Amino acid sequence: MAVLAISKLTKTYASGLQALKAVDLEIERGEIFALLGPNGAGKTTLINAVCGIVTPTSGTMVVDGHDAIHDYRAARAKIGLVPQELHTDMFEAVWDTLTFSRGLFGRASDPVHLERVLRDLSLWERRRDKIMTLSGGMKRRVLIAKALAHEPEILFLDEPTAGVDVELRRDMWALVRRLRESGVTIILTTHYIEEAEEMADRIGVINKGELVVVEEKARLMAKLGKRQLTLQLTHPLDRVPEALSQWRLALKSGGGELEYTFDGHEEHGMPELLRRLGELGIGFKDLQTRQSSLEDIFVSLVKRQ
Repeated sequence: MAVLAISKLTKTYASGLQALKAVDLEIERGEIFALLGPNGAGKTTLINAVCGIVTPTSGTMVVDGHDAIHDYRAARAKIGLVPQELHTDMFEAVWDTLTFSRGLFGRASDPVHLERVLRDLSLWERRRDKIMTLSGGMKRRVLIAKALAHEPEILFLDEPTAGVDVELRRDMWALVRRLRESGVTIILTTHYIEEAEEMADRIGVINKGELVVVEEKARLMAKLGKRQLTLQLTHPLDRVPEALSQWRLALKSGGGELEYTFDGHEEHGMPELLRRLGELGIGFKDLQTRQSSLEDIFVSLVKRQ
Protein backbone atom coordinates (compact mmCIF):
# COMPACT_ATOMS: atom_id res chain seq x y z
CA MET A 1 0.00 0.00 0.00
CA ALA A 2 1.32 3.44 -0.93
CA VAL A 3 2.16 5.73 1.98
CA LEU A 4 0.79 8.67 -0.04
CA ALA A 5 -1.93 8.34 -2.71
CA ILE A 6 -3.03 11.41 -4.67
CA SER A 7 -5.91 11.10 -7.13
CA LYS A 8 -7.32 13.64 -9.61
CA LEU A 9 -6.00 16.55 -7.55
CA THR A 10 -6.76 20.01 -8.93
CA LYS A 11 -6.22 23.53 -7.68
CA THR A 12 -7.66 26.61 -9.36
CA TYR A 13 -7.08 29.98 -7.69
CA ALA A 14 -9.62 32.82 -7.64
CA SER A 15 -7.60 34.56 -10.35
CA GLY A 16 -8.39 31.64 -12.68
CA LEU A 17 -4.86 30.21 -12.55
CA GLN A 18 -5.04 26.43 -12.67
CA ALA A 19 -1.98 25.42 -10.62
CA LEU A 20 -2.72 21.67 -10.56
CA LYS A 21 -4.51 19.69 -13.28
CA ALA A 22 -5.86 16.25 -12.25
CA VAL A 23 -2.62 15.06 -10.65
CA ASP A 24 -2.37 11.31 -9.93
CA LEU A 25 0.60 10.16 -7.88
CA GLU A 26 1.45 7.31 -5.51
CA ILE A 27 4.52 7.34 -3.27
CA GLU A 28 5.85 4.09 -1.86
CA ARG A 29 6.88 3.79 1.77
CA GLY A 30 10.60 4.34 2.34
CA GLU A 31 11.46 5.73 -1.08
CA ILE A 32 13.12 9.00 -2.04
CA PHE A 33 10.97 10.72 -4.66
CA ALA A 34 12.21 13.82 -6.47
CA LEU A 35 9.70 16.23 -7.99
CA LEU A 36 11.25 18.38 -10.70
CA GLY A 37 9.79 21.27 -12.64
CA PRO A 38 10.45 24.85 -13.72
CA ASN A 39 9.37 27.82 -11.59
CA GLY A 40 5.58 28.05 -11.41
CA ALA A 41 5.11 24.42 -12.49
CA GLY A 42 3.03 23.50 -9.42
CA LYS A 43 5.62 21.77 -7.21
CA THR A 44 5.05 23.85 -4.09
CA THR A 45 1.26 23.94 -4.61
CA LEU A 46 1.21 20.14 -4.69
CA ILE A 47 3.27 19.87 -1.50
CA ASN A 48 1.23 22.54 0.27
CA ALA A 49 -2.02 20.78 -0.65
CA VAL A 50 -0.83 17.52 0.94
CA CYS A 51 0.43 19.40 4.00
CA GLY A 52 -2.87 21.26 4.49
CA ILE A 53 -1.54 24.72 3.66
CA VAL A 54 -3.46 24.99 0.38
CA THR A 55 -7.05 23.74 -0.03
CA PRO A 56 -7.40 21.81 -3.29
CA THR A 57 -10.32 22.47 -5.61
CA SER A 58 -11.02 18.77 -6.12
CA GLY A 59 -9.46 15.35 -5.79
CA THR A 60 -8.34 13.14 -2.92
CA MET A 61 -5.15 12.69 -0.88
CA VAL A 62 -4.63 9.72 1.44
CA VAL A 63 -1.66 9.85 3.83
CA ASP A 64 -0.82 6.46 5.33
CA GLY A 65 -4.51 5.50 5.29
CA HIS A 66 -5.81 8.88 6.50
CA ASP A 67 -7.83 11.22 4.27
CA ALA A 68 -5.82 14.45 4.22
CA ILE A 69 -8.97 16.60 3.97
CA HIS A 70 -11.49 14.92 6.28
CA ASP A 71 -9.01 13.37 8.73
CA TYR A 72 -6.43 16.11 8.44
CA ARG A 73 -5.11 15.97 12.01
CA ALA A 74 -4.06 12.33 11.73
CA ALA A 75 -2.72 12.87 8.21
CA ARG A 76 -0.75 15.98 9.13
CA ALA A 77 0.84 14.25 12.13
CA LYS A 78 2.48 11.80 9.70
CA ILE A 79 4.15 14.64 7.77
CA GLY A 80 7.17 16.85 8.30
CA LEU A 81 7.66 19.86 6.02
CA VAL A 82 10.80 21.89 5.35
CA PRO A 83 9.49 24.91 3.39
CA GLN A 84 11.44 27.12 0.99
CA GLU A 85 11.04 30.24 3.12
CA LEU A 86 12.69 30.77 6.50
CA HIS A 87 9.55 31.06 8.64
CA THR A 88 10.10 30.61 12.36
CA ASP A 89 10.02 32.63 15.59
CA MET A 90 13.32 34.51 15.52
CA PHE A 91 13.15 35.42 19.24
CA GLU A 92 12.89 31.83 20.46
CA ALA A 93 15.82 29.59 21.38
CA VAL A 94 16.48 26.60 19.12
CA TRP A 95 15.59 24.04 21.82
CA ASP A 96 12.36 25.82 22.73
CA THR A 97 11.10 26.00 19.14
CA LEU A 98 11.72 22.26 18.67
CA THR A 99 9.96 21.42 21.94
CA PHE A 100 6.99 23.59 20.96
CA SER A 101 6.81 22.09 17.46
CA ARG A 102 6.77 18.56 18.86
CA GLY A 103 4.04 19.51 21.32
CA LEU A 104 1.88 20.93 18.51
CA PHE A 105 1.47 17.39 17.20
CA GLY A 106 0.55 16.02 20.60
CA ARG A 107 3.79 14.11 21.02
CA ALA A 108 5.10 13.50 24.52
CA SER A 109 8.35 15.19 25.52
CA ASP A 110 11.43 13.29 24.28
CA PRO A 111 14.68 15.15 24.95
CA VAL A 112 16.71 12.18 23.69
CA HIS A 113 15.11 12.36 20.24
CA LEU A 114 15.51 16.15 20.03
CA GLU A 115 19.16 15.90 21.05
CA ARG A 116 19.78 13.30 18.35
CA VAL A 117 18.15 15.53 15.71
CA LEU A 118 20.19 18.57 16.80
CA ARG A 119 23.43 16.61 16.82
CA ASP A 120 22.70 15.18 13.36
CA LEU A 121 22.30 18.75 12.08
CA SER A 122 25.33 20.15 13.97
CA LEU A 123 23.03 22.34 16.08
CA TRP A 124 23.56 20.87 19.53
CA GLU A 125 26.06 23.53 20.61
CA ARG A 126 23.60 26.25 19.49
CA ARG A 127 20.51 24.82 21.21
CA ARG A 128 20.25 27.73 23.70
CA ASP A 129 20.86 30.43 21.09
CA LYS A 130 18.04 32.63 19.82
CA ILE A 131 17.26 31.81 16.18
CA MET A 132 17.74 35.46 15.17
CA THR A 133 21.46 35.18 16.06
CA LEU A 134 22.09 32.27 13.70
CA SER A 135 23.46 32.40 10.17
CA GLY A 136 21.20 31.68 7.19
CA GLY A 137 22.56 28.14 6.89
CA MET A 138 21.98 27.49 10.60
CA LYS A 139 18.40 28.80 10.33
CA ARG A 140 17.83 26.35 7.50
CA ARG A 141 19.09 23.56 9.76
CA VAL A 142 16.60 24.68 12.44
CA LEU A 143 13.74 24.34 9.92
CA ILE A 144 14.85 20.79 9.17
CA ALA A 145 15.09 20.02 12.90
CA LYS A 146 11.55 21.41 13.46
CA ALA A 147 10.21 19.20 10.68
CA LEU A 148 11.77 16.15 12.34
CA ALA A 149 10.82 17.04 15.93
CA HIS A 150 7.58 15.01 15.94
CA GLU A 151 9.13 11.97 14.19
CA PRO A 152 7.19 12.12 10.91
CA GLU A 153 6.93 9.13 8.59
CA ILE A 154 6.89 11.35 5.47
CA LEU A 155 9.30 14.26 5.06
CA PHE A 156 8.71 16.96 2.43
CA LEU A 157 11.77 18.99 1.45
CA ASP A 158 10.81 21.97 -0.71
CA GLU A 159 14.00 23.31 -2.32
CA PRO A 160 15.89 22.41 0.86
CA THR A 161 19.38 23.34 -0.34
CA ALA A 162 18.58 26.47 -2.34
CA GLY A 163 21.12 29.12 -1.44
CA VAL A 164 22.85 27.15 1.32
CA ASP A 165 26.51 26.36 1.74
CA VAL A 166 28.22 23.22 0.49
CA GLU A 167 28.71 21.87 4.03
CA LEU A 168 24.99 22.01 4.79
CA ARG A 169 24.13 20.34 1.49
CA ARG A 170 26.53 17.50 2.31
CA ASP A 171 25.21 17.14 5.88
CA MET A 172 21.65 17.29 4.66
CA TRP A 173 21.96 14.51 2.12
CA ALA A 174 23.78 12.33 4.66
CA LEU A 175 20.82 12.89 7.00
CA VAL A 176 18.34 12.08 4.22
CA ARG A 177 20.07 8.75 3.63
CA ARG A 178 19.93 7.90 7.35
CA LEU A 179 16.25 8.85 7.52
CA ARG A 180 15.44 6.63 4.55
CA GLU A 181 17.31 3.76 6.19
CA SER A 182 15.09 4.23 9.27
CA GLY A 183 11.95 3.95 7.08
CA VAL A 184 11.10 7.63 6.52
CA THR A 185 9.70 8.46 3.08
CA ILE A 186 11.38 11.51 1.48
CA ILE A 187 9.71 13.73 -1.12
CA LEU A 188 11.83 16.60 -2.36
CA THR A 189 11.76 19.35 -4.91
CA THR A 190 15.06 20.74 -6.09
CA HIS A 191 16.64 22.93 -8.74
CA TYR A 192 19.90 21.01 -8.33
CA ILE A 193 19.11 18.22 -10.73
CA GLU A 194 22.39 16.46 -9.93
CA GLU A 195 21.05 15.97 -6.39
CA ALA A 196 17.93 14.25 -7.69
CA GLU A 197 20.09 12.18 -10.00
CA GLU A 198 22.25 11.05 -7.08
CA MET A 199 19.61 10.65 -4.36
CA ALA A 200 16.22 9.75 -5.81
CA ASP A 201 14.72 6.32 -6.42
CA ARG A 202 12.01 7.77 -8.67
CA ILE A 203 11.62 11.02 -10.56
CA GLY A 204 8.47 12.98 -11.31
CA VAL A 205 8.46 15.91 -13.71
CA ILE A 206 5.67 18.49 -13.36
CA ASN A 207 5.04 21.33 -15.79
CA LYS A 208 2.11 23.75 -16.02
CA GLY A 209 0.32 21.84 -13.26
CA GLU A 210 0.52 18.45 -15.00
CA LEU A 211 2.68 15.46 -14.17
CA VAL A 212 4.55 14.88 -17.41
CA VAL A 213 6.25 11.66 -16.32
CA VAL A 214 6.75 9.53 -13.20
CA GLU A 215 9.40 6.87 -13.56
CA GLU A 216 12.17 5.01 -11.77
CA LYS A 217 15.33 7.03 -12.23
CA ALA A 218 17.35 4.31 -13.95
CA ARG A 219 14.46 3.36 -16.24
CA LEU A 220 13.77 6.99 -17.12
CA MET A 221 17.38 7.59 -18.08
CA ALA A 222 17.50 4.36 -20.10
CA LYS A 223 14.22 5.14 -21.85
CA LEU A 224 14.69 8.84 -22.58
CA GLY A 225 18.44 9.28 -22.30
CA LYS A 226 20.61 9.80 -25.33
CA ARG A 227 24.22 8.80 -25.83
CA GLN A 228 26.78 10.45 -28.05
CA LEU A 229 29.86 8.97 -29.64
CA THR A 230 32.37 11.52 -30.94
CA LEU A 231 35.19 10.34 -33.20
CA GLN A 232 38.21 12.53 -33.91
CA LEU A 233 38.94 11.66 -37.52
CA THR A 234 42.43 11.08 -38.87
CA HIS A 235 41.51 13.03 -42.00
CA PRO A 236 38.64 15.55 -42.11
CA LEU A 237 35.56 14.84 -44.23
CA ASP A 238 33.63 17.42 -46.23
CA ARG A 239 30.37 15.44 -45.91
CA VAL A 240 28.94 12.30 -44.32
CA PRO A 241 29.25 9.44 -46.86
CA GLU A 242 25.99 8.05 -48.25
CA ALA A 243 27.06 4.60 -47.05
CA LEU A 244 26.64 5.82 -43.46
CA SER A 245 23.14 7.25 -43.90
CA GLN A 246 21.49 4.66 -41.60
CA TRP A 247 23.20 6.22 -38.57
CA ARG A 248 22.37 9.65 -37.11
CA LEU A 249 25.68 11.31 -37.86
CA ALA A 250 26.85 14.91 -37.94
CA LEU A 251 30.19 16.46 -38.83
CA LYS A 252 31.66 18.90 -36.32
CA SER A 253 34.84 21.00 -36.00
CA GLY A 254 35.19 21.65 -39.70
CA GLY A 255 34.77 18.01 -40.60
CA GLY A 256 37.38 16.83 -38.13
CA GLU A 257 34.87 15.16 -35.79
CA LEU A 258 32.09 12.71 -36.52
CA GLU A 259 29.28 12.73 -33.94
CA TYR A 260 26.85 9.83 -33.57
CA THR A 261 23.73 10.32 -31.39
CA PHE A 262 21.76 7.23 -30.39
CA ASP A 263 19.18 6.03 -27.87
CA GLY A 264 20.30 4.39 -24.66
CA HIS A 265 18.59 1.09 -25.62
CA GLU A 266 20.38 0.78 -28.98
CA GLU A 267 22.95 -1.96 -28.41
CA HIS A 268 24.36 -2.69 -31.85
CA GLY A 269 24.57 0.74 -33.48
CA MET A 270 28.03 1.69 -32.26
CA PRO A 271 29.94 -1.57 -33.09
CA GLU A 272 28.34 -1.74 -36.53
CA LEU A 273 29.24 1.90 -37.20
CA LEU A 274 32.88 1.38 -36.23
CA ARG A 275 33.07 -1.75 -38.40
CA ARG A 276 31.55 0.14 -41.35
CA LEU A 277 33.99 3.03 -40.92
CA GLY A 278 36.85 0.52 -41.13
CA GLU A 279 35.42 -0.97 -44.32
CA LEU A 280 35.21 2.53 -45.84
CA GLY A 281 38.79 3.36 -44.84
CA ILE A 282 37.72 6.22 -42.55
CA GLY A 283 40.21 6.28 -39.68
CA PHE A 284 39.97 7.98 -36.30
CA LYS A 285 42.60 8.78 -33.66
CA ASP A 286 40.37 9.16 -30.60
CA LEU A 287 36.81 8.61 -29.45
CA GLN A 288 34.65 9.85 -26.60
CA THR A 289 31.21 8.80 -25.36
CA ARG A 290 28.74 10.87 -23.36
CA GLN A 291 25.56 9.79 -21.57
CA SER A 292 22.77 12.37 -21.33
CA SER A 293 22.14 13.58 -17.81
CA LEU A 294 18.87 13.86 -15.94
CA GLU A 295 19.03 17.59 -16.66
CA ASP A 296 19.08 16.89 -20.42
CA ILE A 297 16.03 14.65 -20.05
CA PHE A 298 14.21 17.19 -17.88
CA VAL A 299 14.78 20.01 -20.38
CA SER A 300 13.66 17.86 -23.30
CA LEU A 301 10.45 16.78 -21.49
CA VAL A 302 9.50 20.34 -20.61
CA LYS A 303 10.24 21.56 -24.15
CA ARG A 304 8.26 18.67 -25.62
CA GLN A 305 5.22 19.59 -23.55
